Amino acid sequence: MKIYTKGGDKGNTQVYLADIKRVSKDDKILACYGDLDELNSHIGMLAAHLETLTENKHRKDVLLSTAELLNIQKDIFSIGFAISDKPQFGSERIDFLETKIDTLQASLAPQTHFILPGGSIAAAQAHISRTVARRAERALVSLAKDNQVPEVCLAYINRLSDFLFVSARYLNSLSNKPDIVV
Repeated sequence: MKIYTKGGDKGNTQVYLADIKRVSKDDKILACYGDLDELNSHIGMLAAHLETLTENKHRKDVLLSTAELLNIQKDIFSIGFAISDKPQFGSERIDFLETKIDTLQASLAPQTHFILPGGSIAAAQAHISRTVARRAERALVSLAKDNQVPEVCLAYINRLSDFLFVSARYLNSLSNKPDIVV
């Protein structure tokens, strides 16, 4: 399969909604796809940083795994299918995120102040991923005004940003870096 088709050279591309149609490349659905794709790339970078962190520290007691992040990447991909009218997404993935948030949060000191993004490289990447998740959420909300977007997708992406925030705090803790309080 060729990576280029020349079909989009004039500013339009093909999307798969209830039927296949061509849309302008500045269409809301493509903006949403782009935000989800960027988020997925940042989660991939986070997984790479997590792998390096856990290898360097030879830790086996880490509460966050690259396999879990890979599953989250698959979830994000599934959201793209769901907004294309091919639902493949269930609320059990939200349950996973909520359980993971609770597990990670239980290992941390209570948060008493706002915190700044940063600390370790892995935590900083989690914060970047979190902000991209928020942008993807805004794109999904905007898209939902004129298109069918399953509510489970909106809930998942909202919970994902919470998960990424707690993950950033956890990754700083794992690296012996304190929260940067405001």
